[in-house]
Amino acid sequence: MGMGSGSTTWRDDASSAEMAEWTEQEWEWFEMGPFDGGIPGLVRRVRRILEVSQRGLAALIDVSQSVVARWETGRTSPRACVLHELLRMAGLTVTYRDEETGEEVTPMRDDGARTHGGSRFPAHADLRATGWWTPRPLMTTMVEYHRARDRSRARRDPSIRATTCPFWRRLLRLVHGTPDDHPSVWQLAAEAEHLDERREERLGVPVRHRARPRERATSLTA
Repeated sequence: MGMGSGSTTWRDDASSAEMAEWTEQEWEWFEMGPFDGGIPGLVRRVRRILEVSQRGLAALIDVSQSVVARWETGRTSPRACVLHELLRMAGLTVTYRDEETGEEVTPMRDDGARTHGGSRFPAHADLRATGWWTPRPLMTTMVEYHRARDRSRARRDPSIRATTCPFWRRLLRLVHGTPDDHPSVWQLAAEAEHLDERREERLGVPVRHRARPRERATSLTA
């Protein structure tokens, strides 16, 4: 096949008993390729689209030429954010699909609800509103509890429960379905309002204070 004496062929790498028993025709078919180039091949594809050398690509992304060389030989791999930038520069987009259903899978939303400390909830948790947020030490029979709840209602600050227990998460999904993502805080606030409405219908207990649009805007800018 025109291979030099110092070249390594796929046949040299054969180690399994099955490949060792291949016929000459099977080897010829196997060695014709093409083979998946993986990340190194993707980097080279970007270079080919941009029509630049290793040094030229390195200059575009502010790395050394040796870094690009290591990517293309598979000794190291670019970080995910760098690979994303390389694809963007080449005008390429990546689509992820479920292996079984073929449905497109997108990253989790960036505006999903967060804790009061600003951190994200665990990605594997399911979130739902249980009402309006109140400090934990307060009991439902305390006057301050109702004041805190009214303030949270005016601020559109729902009480969020994150279910991480596999048993309860599976049970809740059987009842309510499997959520695709974490909802935003505004969606959870709407869920808390729905709970208020259900409580009014069930018990005839009026909501003590329902924030109007102007009050909501004022509380958010306060």
